[in-house]
Amino acid sequence: MFRQMRRAKQQLDEASSVRLLEECSSGVLALSGDEGYPYALPISYVYSDGCIYFHSALTGHKIDAISRCDKASFCVVAQDKVLPEKYTTAYKSVIAFGRIRVMDEGEKLPAVLKLAEKYNPGHPAQSRAEADKSIKAMHMLELKIEHLTGKQGKELLK
Repeated sequence: MFRQMRRAKQQLDEASSVRLLEECSSGVLALSGDEGYPYALPISYVYSDGCIYFHSALTGHKIDAISRCDKASFCVVAQDKVLPEKYTTAYKSVIAFGRIRVMDEGEKLPAVLKLAEKYNPGHPAQSRAEADKSIKAMHMLELKIEHLTGKQGKELLK
């Protein structure tokens, strides 16, 4: 169902790809937007146990797109150093494909707290208080990964 990477020598193993998802702070979520146009948006996230979690407003383009089609991809660029003399870049990136959904009210809090811990580590009481204040005004989204590929530029292979 998913394509094999054409440049297999540049493919990162799964553990390295997961590590990049764990370490990076933002990526680009791609959905099927209005009138069939792609809708790609930069967004904060947290990775945990084969899923990627995002927060969202209760309404808007993102929620409308997910309502129409639950297929999504998410891309993280972990490194991108331009090498002008070689007309290339030294890069590492990961793309996750899967199905995205709006989480039920009863399952939102653990995802919110994971997201809070990633961006404000070591402050669980403060994170919980903030979550309690804002959780009713947000959705949490879960992208369950079906296929994950990581790739690095050939300059990094040397």
